[in-house]
Amino acid sequence: MRTMRPHLMRSLKALALALAVTGGAGLQPITARPAMAAEDGTSGLPVPRFVSLKADKVNVRNGPNKDHDVSWVFNRAGLPVEVTAEFETWRRIRDADGAEGWVYHSMLSLRRTALVAPWLKGETVPMRDAPNTDAKVVARLEPSVLGVVKTCDGKFCRLIGDGFDGYVQQSQLFGIYPNEKVE
Repeated sequence: MRTMRPHLMRSLKALALALAVTGGAGLQPITARPAMAAEDGTSGLPVPRFVSLKADKVNVRNGPNKDHDVSWVFNRAGLPVEVTAEFETWRRIRDADGAEGWVYHSMLSLRRTALVAPWLKGETVPMRDAPNTDAKVVARLEPSVLGVVKTCDGKFCRLIGDGFDGYVQQSQLFGIYPNEKVE
């Protein structure tokens, strides 16, 4: 089991930075301000939420504008990330490792993807031919395999990728919330 302490510290540091940069503006839940969504540049969508990267190269910055330094660069389109805050046209995101930073909204897609158990080391995750634990295992997926989420019933998700199509337990995926349903 991974410890959450470093993740919480990064979250608190990112929140403190966002508050310092924005004076707290734009960090209230988006659902509480739907009338302002178009006016202030935010999406009006719920926060937090999972999205995916649109491009093979996505700069992640220390703050919500181009004047902030690039912290790191993602080099793989389709990776799932969690939007944890919005400020104007910028989105603070968290990746599967718990690292957070700001990306420009047009670098993100609403297409739902998931990584198979990126926290596992040296194990595989069974993919089944039906959404239950008694169903036949049709593949064993390595940690961090990327797939497109087609449906989730709260316990299993249908995941499709390069050479595989089947059902994985929802708890074994990064990119979908526990008990979340996707149709």
